Amino acid sequence: MTEKIFTHPLGIIAAAAGATFLWGSAFPFVKLSYAELNIGKEDVFEQILFAGYRFVLASILILVLMKLIGKKVAYQRGTLLKVGRIGLFQTLLQYVLFSYGISSTTGVQGSIIAGTTSFFQIILAHYMYASDKISLRKMIGLVVGFAGVILVGISKGSLTLHFGLAEICLLLAMFFGALGNVMSKKESEHLEVLYMTSYQMLLGGLAIMAIGASGAGLLPFEMTWSTTWMLLYLACISALGFVVWNTVMKYNKVGSISMYLFLIPVFGVFLSGAMLGEELHMFVWAALVLVVSGIVIVNGKRTKAPTAGSETPGQELTQ
Repeated sequence: MTEKIFTHPLGIIAAAAGATFLWGSAFPFVKLSYAELNIGKEDVFEQILFAGYRFVLASILILVLMKLIGKKVAYQRGTLLKVGRIGLFQTLLQYVLFSYGISSTTGVQGSIIAGTTSFFQIILAHYMYASDKISLRKMIGLVVGFAGVILVGISKGSLTLHFGLAEICLLLAMFFGALGNVMSKKESEHLEVLYMTSYQMLLGGLAIMAIGASGAGLLPFEMTWSTTWMLLYLACISALGFVVWNTVMKYNKVGSISMYLFLIPVFGVFLSGAMLGEELHMFVWAALVLVVSGIVIVNGKRTKAPTAGSETPGQELTQ
């Protein structure tokens, strides 16, 4: 039943767009949380610690869900290395580097660099799966979609580019996130998505908390009802977003699903405008058109989606 839903064209659109919408909604809530907790741009350890709270809580929420629906919650022997590697890339390295990079670069460059995740995923899939090679149509779709991300960046300020340590960290964060996503697809052939997602988040989140606590202490925040609810919301969207994304990745080709990641900054800008009163430029509407066009170009000639495990491994990454 799950496979049927996540391989149906409408199911794919709903799942992939839904996950990116949830992640996009994190932008205004993180900004609101930082404002409430007096976390400034320079308070990188506090930002990292707050992210650690978010992912540990998200993992607990998934474990509670598993318990409620009768799934086995206990650690399964022999899976530590598998979920640990995913947690290292998909959670720990991605979000530690992202927290530092995004705090030290401009909104324009942050949005543009964040759009490179799709490129990295498609390149990785090209080498990992023989049936998911880079095609001309895929490259055209990528360029069109990335043009939309650039327009989103321009809507946040003038297009002046500088490449320093912060930008390198942000680019590495996108690469590690892409690698973690592709690795989660590979491991989902052997591990249940709920189990894999919860434990990778728990391990990665605890490591993030340790890094943040080393510079900010374990409990530096004065939590209010408002900030507690915002943290809970951020944990919920992380839990639901990653479960949905990892599931749709499990049943479909990386190259076709990766295009939806271009929607994250677009949704982020729209929701920031709605929730924070930030100005919405005409660029953002044009960006949405370009991103959707890129998705259509890549998936327009889609035939029946492959079933789980039907992709033939090509040149495997050394893990």
